[in-house]
Amino acid sequence: MSKDRIRIALISPKGPLYRHRGGIWRKSLRYQPLTLTTLAALIPPELPVDLQLFDEGITDVPRDLDVDLVGLTVITGTAMRAYELADHFRRRGSAVVMGGPHVTLIPEDAAPHADCIVVGYAEDTWPQLLRDFVNGELKARYDQVPGLSLADRPFPRRELLPRNRYLTNNVFEATRGCIHNCDFCVVPTAWGRTPYQKPVEQVVADIVQHGAKKLIFVDLNLIADREYAVRLFTALIPLKVQWYGLATVLLADDPELLDLAERSGCKGLLMGLESISPQNLRQNHKGFNSPEKFARVVERLHEHGIALQGCFVFGLDHDEPDVFLKTAEFAVQARIDLPRYAIVTPFPNTPLYRRLLAEGRILTQNWELYDGQHVVFQPARMSVEELQQGTEAAWKYTYSVRSILRRIRYSPAPWPVRLGTNLGYRFYANHLSRFYNCDWIIGSTRRATRGPEMAPSLASEELSVPARG
Repeated sequence: MSKDRIRIALISPKGPLYRHRGGIWRKSLRYQPLTLTTLAALIPPELPVDLQLFDEGITDVPRDLDVDLVGLTVITGTAMRAYELADHFRRRGSAVVMGGPHVTLIPEDAAPHADCIVVGYAEDTWPQLLRDFVNGELKARYDQVPGLSLADRPFPRRELLPRNRYLTNNVFEATRGCIHNCDFCVVPTAWGRTPYQKPVEQVVADIVQHGAKKLIFVDLNLIADREYAVRLFTALIPLKVQWYGLATVLLADDPELLDLAERSGCKGLLMGLESISPQNLRQNHKGFNSPEKFARVVERLHEHGIALQGCFVFGLDHDEPDVFLKTAEFAVQARIDLPRYAIVTPFPNTPLYRRLLAEGRILTQNWELYDGQHVVFQPARMSVEELQQGTEAAWKYTYSVRSILRRIRYSPAPWPVRLGTNLGYRFYANHLSRFYNCDWIIGSTRRATRGPEMAPSLASEELSVPARG
């Protein structure tokens, strides 16, 4: 390449519901993503680069963007938008590279829209890709290198995205991956079950240099490796921070680790409870969850000053039309601080997807609908409409004024936080039908349809550095 400087744009596309000025969510519920700023930090220092970052959740991507290389990080729900942008900028003469969970899950789907795809985590392949691009030797595909390590990596360049457009940019990552094998999860399919860990001292150094006192860990399961969690929590104690993250219910069965989490500053956790049906949990390889213990999990977390965002999915094979109200009533009675509901989504090439495809139950491959709130498959024991409408009913019951008041008085969260978050989800619950409905399927034969070409064999929003499906 003869130019003195390489012009690069990194873009995080968004579907229509989450795009700037058009989404159901507002600034108050959005935190700064790590992917773009991490990729920016990984650019080799010897390369002369003019860099622009675009997160479509907060800004528009100029259609007349004039750059040499466009990088798009793609989850399944944003794939259609990513393809639209990729095709547009390729026509304008820019080279396009795509990566992220969706590309890793189903590379054959993304490849026709890009000059180059990145499969797997990009810590080593992204710098090599850029060097190859400068030398005119860009390959069509870069795969995650064996033996990937997260040690000794540069800190994300958080300053490249506007801090005032997010609730917070105090977002950190200590680990990646998960040791579990849930059927509907993209992680084991995309990256396997090998955990990746940053050295604890480097995680702490990032927090200290950024000056964070209230922070979010985007790790999928911060306690997957107990020994590592002990070291991390111990190292956080002297920092006197408050933090929020993700874990499994197994934390409640480990009093020592739970005490340490409290001492380290943990104030809230997201846990995938998934279902109140043991049959559903066993079928989807999440048998370590025990619905009869969920209420006790909430109690133990509250005893340690930790609020719970408990997540459930609807549409699993043992769900019947009464599951929605039963689950919502349970969530309220169990005093879950912030219950959340999703429609189970068969992301490409996961075991759940392959099974439903073999059974002829996949209804569409329009990836824009693969967002956790649209029904894209035929449920086993109810209609598509019952699943869609029942999920909305669960949201509305849980976030009625009466249900909110029954739950939040027991929450350990500060009153502004507990009230603000519940009112935010109340707004969401009462506007669901505007955004998520079955209109797309009206007139459909209810049979599986073949959309974009599929392979026989997508959750830190992604060129995969931390990525979400």
